[in-house]
Amino acid sequence: MENNNNKLKDLIKHYKIVFGSDEGKAVMSDLEKRCFYNVTTFSKDNTNETAFFEGQRSVLLFIKAMINKKE
Repeated sequence: MENNNNKLKDLIKHYKIVFGSDEGKAVMSDLEKRCFYNVTTFSKDNTNETAFFEGQRSVLLFIKAMINKKE
């Protein structure tokens, strides 16, 4: 169990390093625009498109959760 906790702590640290850099911040800004961070993913004409867009948004939300976790 201890080894898994250390791996998770290291992974969180790596996310923070990558997305804490100027380059990482630029990438995050781009992802926020492309992956529906501040807008709806709903497509009234196509449920598959809604699911696809929500999948993109879900990955972005996961990344943001990792970089906002306390170490």
